[in-house]
Amino acid sequence: MAAFAVDLLGRMSPHDDRPLPAPATLVDPLTEREQVVLRYLASTLSNSEIAAQLYLSVNTVKTHQRMIYRKLGAAGRRDAVRRAKQLRLL
Repeated sequence: MAAFAVDLLGRMSPHDDRPLPAPATLVDPLTEREQVVLRYLASTLSNSEIAAQLYLSVNTVKTHQRMIYRKLGAAGRRDAVRRAKQLRLL
């Protein structure tokens, strides 16, 4: 634990000149449509409002949503958005 703490503090140091690591890549990348739905998931729109905006059924939006969660390893909408930001997808 001590080594981890020292390493973490070293990484947080403002004088650290090491470049930031490249974002991880997805094993199974998001489709173009999933990327569009992901951008809407970051908003406050409900699934039915997203469906109306994209001219899709609510079930289709939910299917894209489930695939996004699976590919990002997310437990829910907020987790998917957080993970997408970490991966620089948003």
